[in-house]
Amino acid sequence: MDILLDLLKSLLSLSLGDFIRRTFGEGPGTELLIDIGGVVLLSTFCLLIVIFLIWLTRKLVARMQDRIGPNRVGGRFGLLQTVADVVKLLIKEVIHPSGADWVAYNAAPILTVIAALLVWAVMPFAPGVIGVDLNIGIFYVLAISSASVVVLLLAGWGSNNKYALLGAFRAVAQMVSYEVPMILALLVPIILAGTMSTKGIIDAQTIPFLFVAPLSALIFYISTLAETGRTPFDLLEAESEIVAGFHTEYGGMKFGMFFLAEFVTTLFWSGMFVTIYLGGYRFFGLENWVSGDGYPYGRLIGLIAFFAKTFFIYFVYDWVRGTLPRVRVDQILNFNWKFLVPLSLVLIFAVAIVDKLIPAGAGPVARMAIHLALNLLLALGTLQILRRRGRQVREAMTGGDGPGGRETLHSGGHDGHATHGSPAAHGSAGHGEAGDSPLGAREPITVPIH
Repeated sequence: MDILLDLLKSLLSLSLGDFIRRTFGEGPGTELLIDIGGVVLLSTFCLLIVIFLIWLTRKLVARMQDRIGPNRVGGRFGLLQTVADVVKLLIKEVIHPSGADWVAYNAAPILTVIAALLVWAVMPFAPGVIGVDLNIGIFYVLAISSASVVVLLLAGWGSNNKYALLGAFRAVAQMVSYEVPMILALLVPIILAGTMSTKGIIDAQTIPFLFVAPLSALIFYISTLAETGRTPFDLLEAESEIVAGFHTEYGGMKFGMFFLAEFVTTLFWSGMFVTIYLGGYRFFGLENWVSGDGYPYGRLIGLIAFFAKTFFIYFVYDWVRGTLPRVRVDQILNFNWKFLVPLSLVLIFAVAIVDKLIPAGAGPVARMAIHLALNLLLALGTLQILRRRGRQVREAMTGGDGPGGRETLHSGGHDGHATHGSPAAHGSAGHGEAGDSPLGAREPITVPIH
């Protein structure tokens, strides 16, 4: 037990920078080595944890869909299935499409992984455990994540495949569209915290922002689903879509790099959701606990709290993936531009105005309570508007006469006609004028039966 305690103390007091400085001394070269060592350490951690995440996702989704999941390699639970898949991808033949742009085709998967790893630099794992604490950390995350849009287009264009290019256009349209509500949603916690630093946002969360701005959290979560291409926004995996999207011409480890980047990005957005809305590594103040002999045990508590929250949010991603159906590309864009973006604009304007109207002497609890009430009022108003809109659509589909409507279905080899007493038979709607339906004139529905 004493040996384990001594090992824990050594790990808690371990500093990569101090170790390199003691080994190589002070100097500009030493600082460069520290930076390189930090990048290698963080990248290795992300790549190793993805091996576990892929296995976890496959087992969770299989359980939700009443399947067994991986169970062939690595014992009963298939623990080594991901390792076997990696080996398979590594030894597969490398195929280069004729006519493809060599530089663009080969650079796209590499740049995808680099962009997925760069954003981790500003992720605070625990007190004092962060790559770099930028005062514009959120802006840095948005800038780097936006670069992946260019990479997807580069992959589709560089393949010299028209289907891949069309798939890239669709993927880029989806990602660019959902970046707008994501940015607007992130402005809410930035206003509440008064900083764009990821660590500063954690420090400002005496109450997790999820309970202060739940509407902003919901918009951000939906936007990250679209950014990562997860269900119900996984158009690239849809059998009804154009082949396999922008990576149609990629195989072997090049395809594996796109697959790897997807999981790294999903884990990152899970951690970012925890950082912005769930208090990050905070755990009832225990994350700052330092023992009497000077060892920061709170750092370990912060690490455990952060990863426990992150894996829970990742589980929610998989939960959505295993339960919700896929939506069409037109539905994806309509939902964004006609619902999420207007709602985000209303939310950010309301939060900014209310935050200015709150008296300067109001305590943090009172300030958070006012913002929570504002979010709930906007959510209730949104639900009421959706309910009214849904009723209008249903009335339009049934001819405006309640359930069942005034239109009937006709079968047979002849054309369908409106029933006796319907507006198409006796009213002006049959002459091109607006009837009771909010959509105006409607043609009778014909269902041919062969």
